[in-house]
Order: sequence, then C-alpha cells, then structure tokens
Amino acid sequence: MDERDMMAIAESILFVSGEPVELKDLADLLGIDQRKAKKLMESMTDCFNFERRGLQIIALNGKYQLATRPEHSEHIEKFIGQERGQTLSQAALETLAIIAYKQPITKSEVDAIRGVKSDHTISVLINRGYICETGRKDSPGRPILYGTTDLFLRNFGLNSLKDLPPIDNNR
Repeated sequence: MDERDMMAIAESILFVSGEPVELKDLADLLGIDQRKAKKLMESMTDCFNFERRGLQIIALNGKYQLATRPEHSEHIEKFIGQERGQTLSQAALETLAIIAYKQPITKSEVDAIRGVKSDHTISVLINRGYICETGRKDSPGRPILYGTTDLFLRNFGLNSLKDLPPIDNNR
C-alpha cells in the first residue's frame, strides 16, 4: 500500500469517526509504526492546508480529527440554520482559564482564586463539555477534582495543554 492509499484510508477513518482517533489506532489499521503514522498525518495536514480545503486535520494530544475550517463557520451556520454559536460569559472564561492552568483543581480552589462562588459556572462548563471530573482530592471530604477535556483543546485550537500561553504575572 503506497502513501496515497494510506492517506485516503486515514481520511476515511477520520471522516466516519467524527471523534478524535488515536495515532496508535491509525497506525494499527494501516499496518505501520506510530512514527510513520505521525509523519503521514503531518503530510495530510500540510496537504489539506496547502490545498485550502474546507476541512482541516487537527491534532489533540496524540489524536487526530477532521474539522471544518473556522473561517467557513458563518456559511456553515447559515446552511444548517443555526445562529452564531453561543459564547462563554466572562465568568465562564475566567473559570475555564483557572481550571486549564491549575488542573486538577477543586471547586473551592477555583472559588478562592476568583473570589466568588463558581457552582453555576462549573455546571455550565461541564454541560458544554469543556471540563469534566477527573477524580477526587485526597483530603477531608474528598472534593471533586476538575480538568479540561479534548473538546476544550479542539475549540480553543490547542494540541495539548503545553500550548497554553504562559501566564503573565506582571498584570
């Protein structure tokens, strides 16, 4: 099987999946090692970008997914009859940023940083799929720990949490 065939198969798999696909799974399906699969995915990404296709390949923590290009969102929303996507409130963005940088973190730790209660905001972020419960803290009461999801990475254009911008402590 040549590289072109492997790209076509990988593209088909990403299309039918609808969810991020592990690099290991792609490698196994194509009968190649993960290093070669990663190079293949990088070549596909470059090809999609060079050809300015309507879809892009995004990488998320060693997983790959097909997605529409953000610059086409207005036309896509018009086609499917949706109004502009719901935006997050300032409180939700603050809470999400705290969780992204400090995860795993408890609700009371988020509240202490923000200076206000975050119950509703955390509930909204869970319902939207940006954060999830990641476990329990080993302390009295065993409070829930929260962290970000792959949806958070995808929607904010990040490959991993390492891509978060550095915190400017001088502000």
